[in-house]
Parts: sequence; structure tokens; C-alpha cells
Amino acid sequence: MSEHHIVISADSHCGADLWDYRNYLESKYHPEFDDWARSIEAAQARTAERFKDAPRSTLNVGVDGDPEVDGNRNYDSDRRLREQEADGVVATVLFPNTQPPFAPSAASQFEAPPYTEDMEHRWAGLRAHNRWLLDLVSEAPERRAGIAQIFLGDVEGSVAEIEWAAENGLRGGILVPGAPPDSPFEPLYSATYRPIWEAAAANDMPLNHHSGGATPSFGQHFPASLAIFLLEVSWWSHRGLWHLMFSGVFERHPDLQWVNTETGTAWVPDTLEKLDSFYDRMKYSTYGSESIFGGMAVAEMSLRPSEYWQRQCHVGASFLRPSETETARQIGVENIMWGSDYPHIEGSHPYTDEHLRLTFGQMTEEEATMMLTTNVAKLYKFDVEKLRPLAELHCPTKAHVASGIAYSEIPETAKGCPGMAPQNQTQEVDA
Repeated sequence: MSEHHIVISADSHCGADLWDYRNYLESKYHPEFDDWARSIEAAQARTAERFKDAPRSTLNVGVDGDPEVDGNRNYDSDRRLREQEADGVVATVLFPNTQPPFAPSAASQFEAPPYTEDMEHRWAGLRAHNRWLLDLVSEAPERRAGIAQIFLGDVEGSVAEIEWAAENGLRGGILVPGAPPDSPFEPLYSATYRPIWEAAAANDMPLNHHSGGATPSFGQHFPASLAIFLLEVSWWSHRGLWHLMFSGVFERHPDLQWVNTETGTAWVPDTLEKLDSFYDRMKYSTYGSESIFGGMAVAEMSLRPSEYWQRQCHVGASFLRPSETETARQIGVENIMWGSDYPHIEGSHPYTDEHLRLTFGQMTEEEATMMLTTNVAKLYKFDVEKLRPLAELHCPTKAHVASGIAYSEIPETAKGCPGMAPQNQTQEVDA
């Protein structure tokens, strides 16, 4: 009998029901939380009215969707386990999905929320999410790697939160927020954040940067706003890579690991080639502006960008397409992890079986095993042997995945997932 894959998703999302966050806040914030929660309910009602005639697939599950139908996937532990098992997935890395306490409400699910000057309450809300997350993880600790949130507005508090997360077993590491130009925060390459990177390295906590978490506001009054969001959302997350690379973070902390999740893979080879070219000109050119502008930054970098990448960078590849087989090999399959993006409407659930056969049926068994199991287990410290009995019950066999599937057999309703989109759609939004 063929051995089963141990399928671990490097990209899933979760969050508490709106009012459930109250129990995880310090009591002094409860009256203000009550006012905030009622305002969020009102904003969600307005959004639902705005999108009432839109196709169901345009709504973001768990944020603006019907909480009785889809939203409880964010926090219903039993439902999550049941649906993931039925989909052939036995363990997941958990990114946030719902609004933590005191987060401003965005005008739509496609737009970054406005920034607030109320740093104290914003940070209290993020800590409440982390404590809720710890409880969710504790219900299936071998199967969940939780990612803790930090706050760029409180570096000292973020360091303490990293230490708390490590002590309490949130082995998913930390979510690195974006700092776009319209934010009140210094850019990620600022020396202000050095204590954060030092704490992450000291506690062996990966740095995670997820698509959508670093975008500026695109406005809501322009016809092209949402289109521009879709065109640029991944790039804003890509840039965190070179911000840390050229500010010496990877040089100072050679064991610190960086993950770009749900930002595609097609961008990596060209980006590394471009970064290497700039690095070489900044470091070795005796003419032109590159060495003048960039020489100081690269002087202490002992490796080229592509070498840092191979040593300590990863892609959470939601969603890996059949056409990206050679790209994955060019990047290095040891640096890529597959993700289902559960419970988002664009995720592979409940068609993960078809998605795996479509993509990994074109790869070797060793390549598939690395991207479905080995890489994510190593980075996020999953115990593969403890997951193996579950995999034998719920995951597909390696032979089944290797058998592949004809695109004509992909259900029409599955094609909303970018990993199973029509094959002639070669220009992916998240590439």
C-alpha cells in the first residue's frame, strides 16, 4: 500500500467571534470594547447591504460573510478539524483573519483599514487576539502552529510579546506588519525595530509577512481603486524582503527565517536577479550612482541577496499552479511550502484533492513531499511522526497525488481557487 502524504498547510486563517474577544482583554478596556464592537456590527451591516446583490464569491469569508454560514470557520475548532480532515489536511499554520479589538473598520474587505492614533487600545486588541489564539491552538496543539501578532508602535511591548509567545508554544512565529508610506510607523528597515528582530532570532521565531498586510489605502472614491489593489497587493508584501535584507537583518541574524506567504512564486527569480544586480553595482562599481547611494547599505552584507534567500527565506505558496513547476525548481523546492488558504473563499477547500493532483502530479514524489510536509514541518516544528497516524486516515497517498488529474475533471466551482483557475489565465494577480 502506498505511503500517505502528511499534508500540512502553511497558510490558513482564524480569528475569534467579535464579542468573544472581550474575555481576552484586560477588564479596564471592556466599556470601550463594547462601544467598539457595536460600531463594528453597524459597519458590517452597511457592508452587507452594499454587497447584497454581489455574487457570493466576492465576499470575504469570515469578515463580511454570513457568520452563521461561513464565519464560524474562523473560530469553531471542531468544524475546522472536521473540514480539514475531509479535505485531506491534518495540520495548519494559523494567520489572523478577523478584526481584533479596536481595529478600525475598513470601507470594504479589499481595503486597508485607516490608521489610528490610539496606539494603546490597538496594541491591547492585538494582545487579546494572541491569547485567544493560544486557546485555539491548545485544542489541537500538535496540529496547529499559531502566529502571534506584534505592533510596530510599541517595540518594547512587541519584544515582551515575542518572548511570551515563545514561552507559550506559539511556534508559528510572529506576523510582521507592513509599514506603507501612509502609515504612522517608520519603515521596516529602520534601526528602531532591531530589538524585534533580535528577540525573534533569540527565540527561534520565524518572521511571517502575508499578502494584504502591508498595503496603503487605495481610496474608495475611484472606479479603479479595487483593481489597483489587486494589481499591487502582492508587491507591497514583497518589498519587506529587501527592506530587511538591505538593512542587515539577515546578516546580523543568520538563523532568522523569513516567510512571504500568499504572494505567489513567479516573482522570486526575477526579483532575486534584480536584487543581485543592484547589490553588485552598489558594492563593486566605481562609477555611477549605485555605489554612492547604496554603498553604505551593502558594505556589511557578506552575501548576495540570492544567497541570503537560499539560506533563510521561504515562500508560503498559496497557490502553487501546475505552470509553476519549473519556477519552483529554479527557486529551490526546499524553500517552498504549500498552503490551502482555508477558510477563504479563494482557498482550495473543499477541492484540495483535485488541486494537489493537478499541481503535484507534475512533480516528483520527493518534490511533493518536501513542499507538502518536510519544509513546513521543519520551519514550524511540527512533529511528523505524531501526525502520521492522522495522515493515514485522512491524507491522500503519494501514488494518488502522483497520478495527476486532467484539467477537464476539475469541478467548475473549484476554479475560483487560483491554483485551479483556467489554464489560459497565465497572468495571476498574486504572481
